[in-house]
Amino acid sequence: MSVSSSPASAPSPRTSVRVADRGVYDRAAIDAILDEALICHVGFVADGQPFVMPTIHARIDDRLYVHGAAATRMLRVMRSGAPVCVTATLLDGLVMARSAFHHSMNYRSAVVLGTAVEVTDAEEKLAVFRAIVEHVAPGRWADCRRPSSKEFARTRVLSLPISEASAKVRSGPPVDDEDDYALGVWAGEIPLRLTALPPIDDPALPAGIPPPPYAVRYERDPRPSESGAPARAVIDCGAARPA
Repeated sequence: MSVSSSPASAPSPRTSVRVADRGVYDRAAIDAILDEALICHVGFVADGQPFVMPTIHARIDDRLYVHGAAATRMLRVMRSGAPVCVTATLLDGLVMARSAFHHSMNYRSAVVLGTAVEVTDAEEKLAVFRAIVEHVAPGRWADCRRPSSKEFARTRVLSLPISEASAKVRSGPPVDDEDDYALGVWAGEIPLRLTALPPIDDPALPAGIPPPPYAVRYERDPRPSESGAPARAVIDCGAARPA
C-alpha cells in the first residue's frame, strides 16, 4: 500500500488510549497494522441495534476502503453517513503471568473513527478492487479476471478517511506483582504467528496448472524487529524454515 501523506497527530478525545504507554498515534504505525491485518471489523448502529461485522479491507494512502454487495445492511448504513468504527487486530502472543489477574495477550490493534462516502468514480473503484485483491495476496491481481460490468454494478465500495485513528500495542513479558516473582510458577510468552499451509487445488482445475509462487510461499509482513528495522516472515508451505 502507499505510504501515508499525513504526519503523526495527537489523539482525539475519542481515540485516546486509557493505558498511556500502550497508545500509539503515529500514522505510519497505524497504517502498518491496517496493511498487515487480513480482515477488519466494522461497528455501526442500524435501527437502534449495534452490529460489528467482519470484512476485508484495503488502505490506499490516507483512506480505508471496504466493499460488498450493494444490498448489505453494513454498506447501506455507511453510505447514509452514519458514524462507524473500524478495528483491525493482530494477535502476536499469549502472556502467561504468575497470577491469573496479570495474564494478558501481546497484540497490535488500530481503530479508525469517522463517516464514510461511497466511491462512484469508476477508475477509483477499480483501483480499490485491485487494492483489496492485492491486500490479501500480493501478485494475484495480475493473474485473475477483471470484474465484469455486472459485477462492478453489484458491488458497493465505501471510503473512510484515516483522520481520526489510534493504535494500541502490547508487547513483552508479563508484569507481575513484586511478591509474585518468587512463586514457583512458569511465566512467559507463547508467541503466535499466522501460518499458511500448502495450497489445495480446486477440484475443477485443469491438469498442468501449478499454484503460483505467492500461493506456494505465502507471506505477510510481521511487526518490526527489536532493532526497529522492518522484518519479513516468509512462510514456506513446502518445508518450514526460519524467517
